[in-house]
Amino acid sequence: MSILPAASRFLDREARLLERRLFAGDRAGVVRALRAHQNDDGGFGHGLEPDKRCPASLPIDAEVAFQALATVGAAGEDMVRAACDYLTTVTVDGAVPLASPVIEDYPRAAHWTDWTYVPGVNPTAGLAGLLHRLGVDHPWRAEASRYCWDVIESGELPDEAHALSEVLVFLAHVPDRERALAKAPAVIDQLSAHESFHPMPRPGEYGLTPLQIAPTADSPWRRFFTDEQIGAHLDHLAAGQQEDGGWAVTWEPPSEASRLEWRGMVTVQAVDTLRSYRRL
Repeated sequence: MSILPAASRFLDREARLLERRLFAGDRAGVVRALRAHQNDDGGFGHGLEPDKRCPASLPIDAEVAFQALATVGAAGEDMVRAACDYLTTVTVDGAVPLASPVIEDYPRAAHWTDWTYVPGVNPTAGLAGLLHRLGVDHPWRAEASRYCWDVIESGELPDEAHALSEVLVFLAHVPDRERALAKAPAVIDQLSAHESFHPMPRPGEYGLTPLQIAPTADSPWRRFFTDEQIGAHLDHLAAGQQEDGGWAVTWEPPSEASRLEWRGMVTVQAVDTLRSYRRL
């Protein structure tokens, strides 16, 4: 099976419009697809992150939108600034939560519970980092960046793998490179020691891997992983393509529609990573 044609057929057959536009590298098309998920308050919702089927604006959906824009290099400044205006309304002491109790009125994955209502570096650091990557300035970005630096400088980072990976997104794109590169090794060491981090492939198990921390060959964090680790995960990633051309997910989404949406997302991500590491 040839990876690219099979992935393309899977996306044409099963994925939502956003992932098809991402796969095509269509900047304008990505912006148009995201507009359907943007609410009047400026935030994003309507299941843009597919694990909860909630129409209301949530910070996690803003992060998915920012990541999509960054992937194709489309700033989408007006929509991003509107999303920052929304984030300002849900910020507590510089940080935002992933979600809010409004998700309880809609189908959601089992892990989306009250822990997602607590403001923290997940997703604040990822949002701020993506805003730096997009080059979109806004008062919320400055406030969130100050919060992130305060947490990082305190040396009291949360012991949760996804939160640590969000901090690395921030450190990858914040302009103060000397300061960021000085702090990154401790964050990566803490993440690498976490039970949810997989230095080598663990087939069928959910967790973070070196390819999620360094999804492209030019990532500033690539140097923290050995060629053996990266190579093993690339082999595992390439072998993970399913018979239908897409990649599977290792958790239980709330519906079959959600599962297909996630499969479209991880398929685009898998192809982008394999292409960057010259495996296609």
